[in-house]
Amino acid sequence: MGKVLIIGAGGVATVAAHKVAQNPTVFTDIMIASRTKAKCDKLAADVEKATGYKGIKTARVDADHVDELVELFNSYRPDIVVNLALPYQDLTIMEACLQTGCNYLDTANYEPKDEAHFEYSWQWAYRERFEKAGLTAILGCGFDPGVTSIYTAYAAKHHFREIHYLDIVDCNAGDHHKAFATNFNPEINIREITQKGLYWENGKWVETEPLEIHKDLTYPEIGPRDSYLLHHEEIESLVINYPTIKRARFWMTFGQQYLKHLEVIQNIGMSRIDEIEYEAPLADGTGTAKVKIVPLQFLKAVLPNPQDLGENYEGQTSIGCRIRGIGKDGKEHTYYVYNNCSHRAAYEETGMQGVSYTTGVPAMIGAMMFLTGKWVNPGVHNVEEFDPDPFMEQLNKQGLPWKELHDIDLEL
Repeated sequence: MGKVLIIGAGGVATVAAHKVAQNPTVFTDIMIASRTKAKCDKLAADVEKATGYKGIKTARVDADHVDELVELFNSYRPDIVVNLALPYQDLTIMEACLQTGCNYLDTANYEPKDEAHFEYSWQWAYRERFEKAGLTAILGCGFDPGVTSIYTAYAAKHHFREIHYLDIVDCNAGDHHKAFATNFNPEINIREITQKGLYWENGKWVETEPLEIHKDLTYPEIGPRDSYLLHHEEIESLVINYPTIKRARFWMTFGQQYLKHLEVIQNIGMSRIDEIEYEAPLADGTGTAKVKIVPLQFLKAVLPNPQDLGENYEGQTSIGCRIRGIGKDGKEHTYYVYNNCSHRAAYEETGMQGVSYTTGVPAMIGAMMFLTGKWVNPGVHNVEEFDPDPFMEQLNKQGLPWKELHDIDLEL
């Protein structure tokens, strides 16, 4: 039904490319583009071998530069651009889409390179331009943000008259057998976790110290895990789109070994995102040269690549929404909707671990929703603004089946 351009060649893009190729009646033409064309070529070959999809195109593009993106978009003419690059590049890709008449989808909101801060305001500022251009921009179509917001929309449509309390819970109970590794881009991951916490309560934002609030929560098939309150972007749009929400929070699990390493990284300054000058010895031994590095970017270079974790990954993830509010019958009810994803199963299908899988599959489904005409609305929209039903149906078909529990103890 349409041409898709995937920007990025990391773990999430790898999963998305596999899933796109598994649905050839929807995605009639595929291109993968990133800064390193050799990575795109290898990914295309791997996907073609695994799925039998022929003729995947590849290209080199630096997504930091609008002019390069515009040239690529004009030459390929995609129906939708799926941005699986870095959050720093959201705005350049959106700008290029506007200049070339392309629709847009991403999985994470924009954040500036020089500040560990993310919010939707920068992307929401593009609403009028996309609307006037007749183009659809779909924001936050991974798992969280993404599926968790669609879970919320589904609950509101089918089960609740008013949602009062929303807790998004994200557990990774897997073991990759590394002393320390992050499950997605280390730079983005560490910036996110070391920020101050933020949640919504009684009409205002409440800020906490990083990882200050935590408690044991019990996850299906996993058991109790220490869960920490974080700032996460989907809360920002959900409390606007569901104004009956009295409190909304986001929780994520971390093991003590991970937190110990993170504390050391912060204490020795390796989580810094400002530039420092370093006097480096020349390779030929003839002297030294002053170079500038960002400590966190250097750390990223020496940590395990998230794309390489899948082979030895065991266990599963469990991500969902715990909701309390007034049901369609006028009585108070609780509701828990969630998915558990096996790292091993994800690796066997796509070569990537479960965290990449749970983000890449929804990105594909979001693009599918657009190309099949189910999610088309000019402007810039978060996923909960669209009909959740066809998306929820595809989750069951595409490898992320969901379960729901009614009127249980939510622990929160």
